[in-house]
Amino acid sequence: MRKIHLWGALLVSLIWGVTATVPAHAMTTVDQHAAALATPDKLRPLDDTQVHFVTVPSSYAQAANLHGTNTIASDQGSAVTFTTKYLLPTPGYQGEAWGDPQSMAVVGHYLYVVYCPTAWHNRGRIVRFNMRKLASLKATPHQIQRVYTIAANLSAKEKQIRTAIKVGPAFVTGHGQSLAYDWKTHQLYMWCDRESAPRVPVSQYGYLQQLSASTLTPVQRIRFRLRAGDFAVPGGHVLAFDHQGRAYFWTRPNATDVYIYQGRVGRHHVDFRLTSQVLRHGPGTCVQSMAFNPNNDRLYLVADESIASLPVAKLTGSGHLTGQDVKWTHFASKREFEGLSFGENGQAYLLSNHQPEVFAGNTLDW
Repeated sequence: MRKIHLWGALLVSLIWGVTATVPAHAMTTVDQHAAALATPDKLRPLDDTQVHFVTVPSSYAQAANLHGTNTIASDQGSAVTFTTKYLLPTPGYQGEAWGDPQSMAVVGHYLYVVYCPTAWHNRGRIVRFNMRKLASLKATPHQIQRVYTIAANLSAKEKQIRTAIKVGPAFVTGHGQSLAYDWKTHQLYMWCDRESAPRVPVSQYGYLQQLSASTLTPVQRIRFRLRAGDFAVPGGHVLAFDHQGRAYFWTRPNATDVYIYQGRVGRHHVDFRLTSQVLRHGPGTCVQSMAFNPNNDRLYLVADESIASLPVAKLTGSGHLTGQDVKWTHFASKREFEGLSFGENGQAYLLSNHQPEVFAGNTLDW
């Protein structure tokens, strides 16, 4: 039995020379009463000793070069170097505080970034960057960074850059760390994980939202309980999809272990299961992001300065991961890692905070 509600939405005006108009729309909310979590099988520990747990730093580092190119390079594990591709706008549209992006997704030639200013309390917006157009304009990272400054109003080039950026309307996002692209259905999804305080959920219900890539707003969401007997979890904070349309999120049930959940998201129903193998060594304190690399079919679990990955195929059934299947990379940047996304060819993009910027990786398989 399901109940469907309609929510109205507001029009957003075209301001500051960016594409921000959004037509009126209605969002359906589906109440799923059936259990959304399968009864967990017997769990087995996996001793992934090559993964080193990295404690969140007492304070995050700012970018070394506030208005130019920065580098975040690995110093342990699978080698990869990230270099600044975009310095994100500071200030944001209409002077908003865009210093705290929470997640991103790269889909084709578009980059989608979720902004959730702290003062907005579980609300935020999605901003879409047309990477192809930015490239054709030869927009530099610094020009993108200053695109909404008062001085940029006098620049013809900056006004052109604004046309490559679409600013969506505000909506209820929750923490906002989970924007993800379903590689099978070609849809965007994210959790609506509202919090009363950091990591303190408002509700024990999970909410998954499907988003419109054109209006940058939710078009449908499903409300459900991830509960099987006495075992329950409110929902995820991160999200990823593979080529088969299977959804994933990961949690830390205790100080070091990692649980990985796998499921399916339909129009009116979701199903998840806790995979059978427990990683004994998680990448770090904060569950920051999750991503699927279509070039090597691996899932990436992101904490600050620490990223672990594993082959998605070996999570099926009762699981047949070995310790050698798990890769790990450490970085010595002290930057906050907010998001990881992959292009169709395996190009990696890393979102970092504290002078927000998007980095591009130098290898397709790491």
